[in-house]
Amino acid sequence: HADAAYSGKPLADYFAEKGVRNHVHEKGAVNRPLTEEQKHANRRKSTIRARVEHPFAFMEQSLGGIYNRCIGLVRNTHQIGMMNLAYNLCRSAQLLRVTA
Repeated sequence: HADAAYSGKPLADYFAEKGVRNHVHEKGAVNRPLTEEQKHANRRKSTIRARVEHPFAFMEQSLGGIYNRCIGLVRNTHQIGMMNLAYNLCRSAQLLRVTA
């Protein structure tokens, strides 16, 4: 699920060679606008992409970023685990507020 900037024949060929389905957005041009079917497919891809990217955006904006500034694999692993735990707690609180 990549942006339309990554569309093109070389990437499509690479996906076909690896046996991976191509989920890159369709890109229109000035003389060749997207069809309604392509717009619908892009909307469906955007829904999936947003569900994947939102947790990372929350971690970056609310939890101090996604870059680790620790030295050592153990400390970095611990920091990532704590950030994931904090995200899950915030997300569960949000879901509980919605259902209450």
